[in-house]
Amino acid sequence: QVQLVESGGGLVQAGGSLRLSCAASGRTLSSAASGWFRQAPGKEREFVAAINWSGATVYADSVKGRFTISRDNAKNTVYLQMNSLKPEDTAVYYCSAGFGVGNPRGEHEYDSWGQGTQVTVSS
Repeated sequence: QVQLVESGGGLVQAGGSLRLSCAASGRTLSSAASGWFRQAPGKEREFVAAINWSGATVYADSVKGRFTISRDNAKNTVYLQMNSLKPEDTAVYYCSAGFGVGNPRGEHEYDSWGQGTQVTVSS
């Protein structure tokens, strides 16, 4: 199990950018799959992006070309760079980590979760 602390959420106008951070402790993320999920009011939690131990990445179609997931092994931190934000990106964003992940798009594949950080995109 790894402990995750998120930061970087906030309010931004459409077309703007935010960078979310997820700092880990207790275990190194370099041996794990790390994912970002989001949940909007009245919606189910959905997959956003993931990165595995080798640095390979996968994205939801809705964020391809706009969001980038990355990891800094020295800081044991995962990032989500969000550009060209749209109102439909408004949600609580959660980072996650798992050490036995099969399908990185599945939320139940992950062992540990952050507390969530609110991202609000205005028109």
